[in-house]
Amino acid sequence: MVSGMESLIVGLAGVLIWTSEARFSAMRRFYVEALGLRPRSDRPNFVNFQIGAARLTIGVHEAIDGVSRDPLRIMVNLEVADIDAAHERLTTIGVPCLRAPSTEPWGGKVATYADPDGNTVQLMTGIAVRPEPPQS
Repeated sequence: MVSGMESLIVGLAGVLIWTSEARFSAMRRFYVEALGLRPRSDRPNFVNFQIGAARLTIGVHEAIDGVSRDPLRIMVNLEVADIDAAHERLTTIGVPCLRAPSTEPWGGKVATYADPDGNTVQLMTGIAVRPEPPQS
């Protein structure tokens, strides 16, 4: 928090991933079939998923063409109960694995994959919500 100011942000509403019309079907299939997310809203060229209090949306944008040119710029981090089982499932169906599950210094495990547009998707487990340290 900025000294003397109250935060303007009270929560995360969601994340939107734009894709091209030609790639939308593959993107939708990945998030629905590979990751097992259930659509909250599902229309031509638009699908979104409720994940806790936030929404993850995949939509078509006319200015987007091809795969992500900088796949590390944005990472979608999704929490899973059993990262090893999730990894087994995803690699069995051919999802590109960029980093197999490994333990982080903070105690949780992280695995990294690429969605059909080349965006980075990380699965995480062992996430403990820790309060932020007091501001001085």
